[in-house]
Amino acid sequence: MAEPNGDHAWYQAVLARARRLAPAPTAVVHPCDSLSVTAACEAARLGLIAPILVGARAKVEAAAAAARADISGFRLVDAAHSHAAAARAVELVRTGEASLLMKGALHTDELMHEVMSDATGLRTERRISHVYLMDLPGADRPILVTDAAINIQPSLDDKRDIVQNAIDLAHVMEIAEPKVAILSAVETVSAKLQSTIDAAALCKMADRRQIVGGVLDGPLAFDNAISEDAAREKGIVSQVAGHADILVVPDLVSGNILAKMLTFVAHADAAGVVLGARVPIILTSRADDERTRIASCAVAVLMSKRPILAVKPPR
Repeated sequence: MAEPNGDHAWYQAVLARARRLAPAPTAVVHPCDSLSVTAACEAARLGLIAPILVGARAKVEAAAAAARADISGFRLVDAAHSHAAAARAVELVRTGEASLLMKGALHTDELMHEVMSDATGLRTERRISHVYLMDLPGADRPILVTDAAINIQPSLDDKRDIVQNAIDLAHVMEIAEPKVAILSAVETVSAKLQSTIDAAALCKMADRRQIVGGVLDGPLAFDNAISEDAAREKGIVSQVAGHADILVVPDLVSGNILAKMLTFVAHADAAGVVLGARVPIILTSRADDERTRIASCAVAVLMSKRPILAVKPPR
């Protein structure tokens, strides 16, 4: 680990890379509060996105007025309420008018319901999952945490896609061969702890090239995934232990706690993006600061240049 420098170097580097690209047409869903409309305006000012504001015109304009934000140069697509805004924004992606989705002042479930629709949504052959990128003070590299926002109790097949989505994002972040730690409470496989069995199976799936582009190990506890000393103390010989780039959590609750602990206690810069759909989705929380929102936009812009995955057929 390097000494803390507080200069947000990773954030600045990602922002600089994204700003070299053309602004991405972005459907901002229900930007009907000051936080969401301000975030869209700032991302546009930085040249990251070209916002398409999708929501009830009167509410969007009122939110902009309250925030003293100038939205006169943005396209505004009127939608009667938040559910209609989510449906219309997804339609804009399907018709090619938008290449990113950005969550505004609506609940995540409401947006994801439209994204996940077999008939009119944005599903692909991949399971949709969320990845946090964490830039910790004193760390020499960002750490990716997945999945802390979408999949509550993922199955083994779900976890395969969760891991692959995170590896793909790591490649975009210029981590050529990310080291993936499959987390549990212990480092040994036990029939009493399903997360250890899933971890062992995922590692074997990587051996059989069902997961590609990274080096997997697990089960690993959090300490020996990120600390060489902890791994050495427990006699773990591994390319991943002590050097993990990606932390794959057993379930949403553990992932959410870990991500928020890193943000609010360890003071990590964070960015969050949803992957596995036709386009990346910028999914921020009301508690996120402006740097987190902008970093999430920058990461999504970079990820949007990846090839679109095969569309999932209706069931």
